[in-house]
Amino acid sequence: MIRVKLKLFDASLPVPEYKTDGAAAMDLCARVEVTVPARSVGLIPLNIALQLPKDHWVLLAARSSLHKKGLMMANGIGVGDYDYCGDGDEYHAAVFNFSDKKVIVEKGERIVQMIVMQRERVELEEVEKFKTKDRGGFGSTGSK
Repeated sequence: MIRVKLKLFDASLPVPEYKTDGAAAMDLCARVEVTVPARSVGLIPLNIALQLPKDHWVLLAARSSLHKKGLMMANGIGVGDYDYCGDGDEYHAAVFNFSDKKVIVEKGERIVQMIVMQRERVELEEVEKFKTKDRGGFGSTGSK
């Protein structure tokens, strides 16, 4: 088991937890109410700061129901680096409102999910040519 130090900015909100035994991620909630205007990006504070073990990082992904509100992660996913660990380094979710009306995210509403993952650095080796055959190009496996 990985131990992660957690700071809550608002102790009245719940500590993130796995909702089922089989859950891969913990839900994070909005610390305050945020209004995201139509066709705009909003920044939602997630009420946590973390101190991760060395060589670990956090993946933030949209909850599967986020699109029902007219929102999606503006940057696809979020990455929390190991060294984003200061007392004031609160995690945030950048969300894009793809609807034509404002969306209100309520305080305490679960918005994104967090997975703590182990990091392994890679060393890149540049070569002139690969010895393997081309597979057919980007998107070549078809639609079925």
